[in-house]
Amino acid sequence: MKTIDEYFQTTYEESREVFWKNFEKVKSHWPNAELTTHPIGKEEDNTIDMIYAEGTEVNERVLFMTTGEHGIEGFAGAAMLDVFMTELADVIDQKRTGICLIHAINPWGMRNFRRVTENNVDLNRNYLLNSETVPDDINTEYEKLLKLFLPDGKIESLMSEEAEIRNHMSRGAVSEGYSGLMEAKGMGQFEFPKGVYFGGKEKEESAVFLTSVQRKLLSSFGKVIHMDWHTALGPTNEVTMVISELDGRSEKELKKEYGLKNIQVFSPSNVKGDSTNHFYELKNMEFPETRLFSALFEFGTFGTSMSATIREFLTMTLENRLYFEGAVHEEDRKKILSEFKAMFYPDDHDWRFAILTEGRKAMEGVFKSEGLYTIRG
Repeated sequence: MKTIDEYFQTTYEESREVFWKNFEKVKSHWPNAELTTHPIGKEEDNTIDMIYAEGTEVNERVLFMTTGEHGIEGFAGAAMLDVFMTELADVIDQKRTGICLIHAINPWGMRNFRRVTENNVDLNRNYLLNSETVPDDINTEYEKLLKLFLPDGKIESLMSEEAEIRNHMSRGAVSEGYSGLMEAKGMGQFEFPKGVYFGGKEKEESAVFLTSVQRKLLSSFGKVIHMDWHTALGPTNEVTMVISELDGRSEKELKKEYGLKNIQVFSPSNVKGDSTNHFYELKNMEFPETRLFSALFEFGTFGTSMSATIREFLTMTLENRLYFEGAVHEEDRKKILSEFKAMFYPDDHDWRFAILTEGRKAMEGVFKSEGLYTIRG
């Protein structure tokens, strides 16, 4: 039996190696399973790795798990793949159920402990069916608060920079309101390549690859059950299921259905380029007969209070500025990167224990509700 920390790797290479080794365990349940490796990006040895298998008798449904859309968040997601392959794969009805498991949709971000791709693109704002139609002024709140989101020179003093950002946030909250700040964050932006939450000018290679997988699954199976693993959002040490209103069910219905305490339903009008919205839109346009369940599962870190939101803004803004402009003092650089890791991949035993517990709970709730378990007797 593994210890808690053995589920959580320290490098992208180690995480990928665990995924590769677990392939043999998958093949013991799905003998037709295949492991494929897809090079992504400009640098060598950044790969999207995928295990795919159809049902051993019929393709009624497929369990689809994705990790690492936001780079550094892939370490917790990879732990969930490890849990599934080593502990839960044998409870799935392999005769009627296929699987598709993806390690590191954004391998460059995972390798470099960044949330974005090598082009500074937030992949979860990059899935647009018609990206050319996105208006330049799609996020007017962001433009009003550019000082918060764009890098502005080398960081000379972390303490002074934090104070300056807090002042701008306070002025922004007064002039635009707290909802304006949240809208600027959530909508994504498509004008400023060095700004945070940049959705890109065109589809990233990773988004093109994932879209091709989505199409394959929607065309090959009668039902697709998609769990996309993330970190940061929601109550600390708890899992939150985030799902598009295109699913059609209310938060109350979803809580009852999946047995989870934390559910968030969001509107496509408030978020552009989101991968789960894209999945539903693709399904509705091209595969209307296929049934789809697609949701993000977020493991909370900082929490949901106002102070936690301010801490999040500081962390995201300073890490982005550090990447593009650097810092005068090495100690400031280390503090910024440490805080960034605390937000997305804490080196904390209690958090990791909670992730394993909450992640198992989420999987079991989805497996039961979606009828994935093998019927005994």
